Amino acid sequence: MKQELSDLEEKMSKGDADFSLEDNKRYAQLISFVTLYDEFTNLQESYTGLIDMATDETDDMEIRLEALNELVEIIPKLSTTTSKLKTKLLPQHPFADKATIMELRPGAGGHEANIFANDLLNMYMKYCQHHNWQFEILSKTDHISGSGIVDATLQINTPGSYDRLRYEAGVHRVQRVPTTETKGRVHTSAAGVVVLPKMDDDGGNDATMKKFKPGELRIDVMRASGAGGQHVNTTESAVRIVHIPTGIVVSIQDERSQHKNKDKALAVLRARLAEKELREKQEKERSQRNDQVSSVDRSDKIRTYNFQQNRVTDHRCNYTLYDLEGCMEGTKLDQVIDHVEKKEADDAALQLIKQLENEDKGQEDSDAKKKGKGKGKGNGKN
Repeated sequence: MKQELSDLEEKMSKGDADFSLEDNKRYAQLISFVTLYDEFTNLQESYTGLIDMATDETDDMEIRLEALNELVEIIPKLSTTTSKLKTKLLPQHPFADKATIMELRPGAGGHEANIFANDLLNMYMKYCQHHNWQFEILSKTDHISGSGIVDATLQINTPGSYDRLRYEAGVHRVQRVPTTETKGRVHTSAAGVVVLPKMDDDGGNDATMKKFKPGELRIDVMRASGAGGQHVNTTESAVRIVHIPTGIVVSIQDERSQHKNKDKALAVLRARLAEKELREKQEKERSQRNDQVSSVDRSDKIRTYNFQQNRVTDHRCNYTLYDLEGCMEGTKLDQVIDHVEKKEADDAALQLIKQLENEDKGQEDSDAKKKGKGKGKGNGKN
């Protein structure tokens, strides 16, 4: 890998015209892996050296205690780096290098659900700002009361963001006392988050980008509705696209330009179709190998935000973060995602080992049958 990375760096430094988009993607993958591997080896060497110092009875007690204190700091770092390295070694998600489209909608819980959905939208925007990711709101429908949202679509334009944010897909539950509650009772409400890969982030040259056949789409244009001044009721800028084979409907009206709204709607439609096709493929593969273990990307209740207890609990990996404000501000969300990612990597590694063991057993059974047939033929000749 280091040699391949060196070759790509040389090719890039020469300004080679053949340095393609695929080369750029491969370079990003390799530099990420090599950097992580170097960090792992450095930590491992430090760990080994500190163990030797801490257990060497010929050293002064002060030196041994100092080594033990450093071990306390380095062991969690080594554990985290090992988990990340294991994740890198496993097969990548098919859309790992994609940008992201997130759709947020309130669930059960009345108006409080609308407010919570808006809180999640703000959390993800702050998370993007924390990582210096470019983002934009494709569409947003505010609640009639002025607080909360009916729905929103957020687009994160940074390639690779999907591999991180895909863990956010599912139902998020909140437990808190609403501002309108006069008796101080805790209410429970929910919001749904859909995370999709943005399929046209390569300028339309992506081989995986969905191409539509004639008659596959019905595109309607209409006047936009809602707040927005004279333009809202006089210009047919709103666009609604219906994908006839699946019945998926996408409506966008945020832009004044009909063409821009159409482009945004097509991007969302492609993302929904890509996610649908991948989900169906994964379900078919799981069914074929009789996988009874539920994966961490199930669209059910994935996380609870309890304001009274200042905690965020992710139910897929049973991890609790006692810093709800930090999570909602986007600065501590990574801690939760790291634990979910580790759980997925551990499950994937176990599944891969199980699959390899089954393949080895199948090969052994096949070889045994061949040997049995060979002996049978030999005995017949005698």
